[in-house]
Amino acid sequence: MQIWNEEEINIFLENSKDSPYYALFYTVLFTGMRRSELLALRWQDIDLILGQIHVNRSLNHLKDGTYIFSQPKSAKSSQTIALTPSTIITLREYQQQQKLERAMFNFPFSDESLIFSDIEGKPFRPNTITRAWTTQANKYGLSSIRFHDARHTHASLMLKQGIHLKVVQERLGHSSIQMTIDTYSHIAHGIQEAAANRFDEMLKRTPENISSETIR
Repeated sequence: MQIWNEEEINIFLENSKDSPYYALFYTVLFTGMRRSELLALRWQDIDLILGQIHVNRSLNHLKDGTYIFSQPKSAKSSQTIALTPSTIITLREYQQQQKLERAMFNFPFSDESLIFSDIEGKPFRPNTITRAWTTQANKYGLSSIRFHDARHTHASLMLKQGIHLKVVQERLGHSSIQMTIDTYSHIAHGIQEAAANRFDEMLKRTPENISSETIR
């Protein structure tokens, strides 16, 4: 599993603003959603006032070129994800741009329209998204992580910020918290050590203080 740090994310996004996939790249890094979930989103699945995404289906691209939408495999896979303020702004701007472009070429737009789609409203091809992601990362000398690793990056950075495992589990749609623990155990271990150190600091039980007490 490879992930980006904060600096790498900012470099990637700053240099992807002209990409037709910028809003999608932004959303995956700030929500940790699966590619299939992102490509199945309709505007009616996003509340840009409350700042929430409702994940209730996924998109699959079949070998014959057709697309099918499928329901989540479990209740946990169907979840509501809170959006950051910057993600809300990014999606609002993207929505306005999409409305204008479709109006110019007389293509329909509605709440049932796919969010991440071409000007005609057809879904972005999953493999095209992945290639664009890799090309963009390589162009700016970033470590080459998979598109799916954006999901791991999101989860890892949240855990490093001290966000509770249960919250991360819910955002990722994992079936159990054990799955989240197993996936990010290497990060969870470091978090436990940091938490233990902070507990000492909170009570001012530093090694220096303990040594002083022992000497007295």
